[in-house]
Amino acid sequence: MDDVIKVDDRWYVSASSAHADDRTRVLKHGETFALFNRHGDIQRISIGEQGLYHQGTRFLSHLELLINERRAILLNSTVKEDNTILDVDLTNPDLYEAGRVKLHNDTLHIFRAKVLRDGRCYEQVRLTNYSDDSVDLPLTFEFDADYLDIFEVRGVKRSRRGRLLPAVIAADAVELGYVGLDEVKRRTRLTFSQQPTELTGNRARFHVHLAPRGSCTLHVSIACLVGEEEGEPGSYEQAVSRTAEELEQVRSRCSAIHTSNEQFNNWLNRSAADLHMLTTRLKEGLYPFAGVPWFSTPFGRDGIITALQALWVYPDLARGVLNFLAATQATALNPEQEAEPGKILHETRKGELAALGEIPFGMYYGTVDATPLFVVLAGEYYQRTGDRVFIESIWPNIERAIEWIDRYGDVDGDGFVEYQRHAERGLVHQGWKDSDDSIFHADGRSAEGPIALCEVQGYVYQAKLHAADLAERFGELERARQWRCEACDLKNRFNEQFWCEELSTFAIALDGDKQPCRVRSSNAGHALFSGIASRQYARRVAETLLSEASFSGWGVRTIAASEQRYNPMSYHNGSVWPHDNALIAMGLTRYGYREHALKILAGMFDASIFMELHRLPELFCGFVRRSGQGPTLYPVACAPQAWASTTAFYLLQACLGLSFDPQQARISFVYPQLPDFIDEMIVNNLRLGNAVVDLRLRRHPQDVGIRVLRKEGDVAITVVV
Repeated sequence: MDDVIKVDDRWYVSASSAHADDRTRVLKHGETFALFNRHGDIQRISIGEQGLYHQGTRFLSHLELLINERRAILLNSTVKEDNTILDVDLTNPDLYEAGRVKLHNDTLHIFRAKVLRDGRCYEQVRLTNYSDDSVDLPLTFEFDADYLDIFEVRGVKRSRRGRLLPAVIAADAVELGYVGLDEVKRRTRLTFSQQPTELTGNRARFHVHLAPRGSCTLHVSIACLVGEEEGEPGSYEQAVSRTAEELEQVRSRCSAIHTSNEQFNNWLNRSAADLHMLTTRLKEGLYPFAGVPWFSTPFGRDGIITALQALWVYPDLARGVLNFLAATQATALNPEQEAEPGKILHETRKGELAALGEIPFGMYYGTVDATPLFVVLAGEYYQRTGDRVFIESIWPNIERAIEWIDRYGDVDGDGFVEYQRHAERGLVHQGWKDSDDSIFHADGRSAEGPIALCEVQGYVYQAKLHAADLAERFGELERARQWRCEACDLKNRFNEQFWCEELSTFAIALDGDKQPCRVRSSNAGHALFSGIASRQYARRVAETLLSEASFSGWGVRTIAASEQRYNPMSYHNGSVWPHDNALIAMGLTRYGYREHALKILAGMFDASIFMELHRLPELFCGFVRRSGQGPTLYPVACAPQAWASTTAFYLLQACLGLSFDPQQARISFVYPQLPDFIDEMIVNNLRLGNAVVDLRLRRHPQDVGIRVLRKEGDVAITVVV
């Protein structure tokens, strides 16, 4: 079959194939997420990652609804557009008794609806009898809990585990439990709205009587409990109501975008819903967890880039990200955690393995780019909001981040920021391409450290300029002058040492011997994003990025097809990442190449049309675009993924040349363009300080016209065409 590819015992499926229907249904709220199949079940024998998870542990590994001991027939299954509820429509198969059909198929409608809230999964099951005869039959839930850590689900093997507890059975509830080697008790409590006729440690059975044309409803609550916590049980209706209220509050703080293209609207709406679903309220503020299922936790780099890409529509998110990362900034040397004073967190994990130190990711700092990007986000947040009080509150953290760049980031004192793994169990490569094989030379040899990545030098350049601007506003003029000088010197040295004339692009990295890794990569596009690339080289980089070897037709590949390690099915060596493309597009517009950015926007939009729920995943394969076929899915990509969810918004900002000046109370559009598949776009609730505007943008043959539909407060709209 043309739409299914097998490589090294892994399957890759085209997004336009019917096989893509087998992908799971995802719900998330706070620190809880669930992956169900399309029936709304968690299969005992499945693709492996299905389950109900809480704080990094699987609290439910099996949940199956049976009608007369048979699996129901699927009619339809979808997650609502706002990602709050999973709706499943089922019907009965032919049911037999004594060799004769007792109940013909399609007689019963079985409706399941699930919502997550505060560490619980609430389910409503409604059965409706569409026959003229009464129906009596058993309804059964089978369930189990294995309490695997998410890393065990991913394949980590352990020599010892904790102990499962005997089931505690009450009249209408059953509680499963596990005590880990960390001595933490984790419990799963299933509570039923009706008393089962049979209840054991893995099965609840009900007798259902349905009058002719009658219906009945059953509710199930599944609580994930850690330690001795009990929490408020609530109900399905309360969970739905509270979630709707919470979502409405969030939306009131965000801009809303509607275009003349309904398919584009579907992409935007799903992207916004994914962002809201992945965002968790921590004590420090809002934070977008990186992705489901493998990265449903705070990641430094991911959170920063997600917030940066959403900054123009949702600035509150950036404030939460900055506050959390400031609170968790490293203060001491800890080689096992890759921590150094001033360094920004890579990731933090809860769960048994992290608590025991069996994995190093409880509090892990093994990333070279999160620290400069933290400063970049702080600067961009101030430029977007003018929130001086908040920036002053984290100014010491910004200073410590710059100190880390200069003291610990530059491992060998050559003026470039490098990484070198300190912990044996830590990441080998510590940029955003952190696969073990992602940084290499032209002949395919792995690069040896310390390694100076192309894009990281750009982030440092950008960070120094933002820090200088902030220092100047705080009256520290000498420090501002120093940082600007350092940024200028870095830019000159970068263009001299990273440029590869024969490739028409920048090297992906310098190795430990200061030899350039002469590989065409998407990393060079980040040099445009940061502004570190000289103008004379920017044009050639832009052409290289959009060349046939680099641009698949859907997006820019991580590695060009001409390179030694190119593999369109690899994680970082030939795949296409949406967030990577958004940063590249912003870089292209920085140097005036908006047509190139529009091409990337069009490719990403076209890809979204083929994706289930119009959801761009973490990445997809880099195969060349073929007429009439969608992009090829990467088998274990997270979907949803936070920085993929904000890709659409950053691509739009890039093409519109949109910027903000809170000091002058001005919103500016510089040479705005819209793609030819969007005639009109309306932006509602665009905020700057205490002002808010609604705008209508119309595409004309040579430019974009902008009309103010509503304006409250002091704000000016300027357009340069």
